[in-house]
Amino acid sequence: MSRPVRPLIAAALAAVFAIGLSACTANDPAADEFGKGDTVYSSNDVRVAEIKPTERGAAIEFAGTTEDGKKFDSADTRGDVTVVNFWYSSCGPCRLEAKDLEKVWQKHQADGVEFVGINIYDQADTAKAFADKYGITYPSIMDADSGQAKLAFAKVTPIQAPPVTLVLDRQGRVAARIIGPIDGPSVLSTLIQDALSEKA
Repeated sequence: MSRPVRPLIAAALAAVFAIGLSACTANDPAADEFGKGDTVYSSNDVRVAEIKPTERGAAIEFAGTTEDGKKFDSADTRGDVTVVNFWYSSCGPCRLEAKDLEKVWQKHQADGVEFVGINIYDQADTAKAFADKYGITYPSIMDADSGQAKLAFAKVTPIQAPPVTLVLDRQGRVAARIIGPIDGPSVLSTLIQDALSEKA
């Protein structure tokens, strides 16, 4: 079983549950699959889980083109802790969490941490407009046309409707998941710190 989320995360989740933000979906068909093998803290809106190193799946290899036309390959981030956020611009909870994601990125980018979004619906111009509006400085893979990045993750971990945020360890394996909006930087920051504290 994956380990229980630490008290700091549990306390932060209490605030999340009180707000009651929902992911961008009316139904949650993968919910039953999400908790298999993991310790999950959940409400109707948010689920957070950390996965023990011995129980993590294979490293996820993914690539694509960002909103700025640059190539992104997960091989270039191997050895760093990587945060992957699935999103799209008209998703309400995605908009609400955007500035908090940027805060966490600014806090940890000097710690050997990479951030990348995976935009599953929009085209590049829409994604760039979103980044400009919310001050997002990390790149996003534009995955609407091919779906290849999402497929790479779906083979290893459940991917429900956005927002979904994953923390990958230095080997590129899923170390933690947040399904639903992060609603503040503290939970995600703690998950990153946990991954950073693991031996390489």
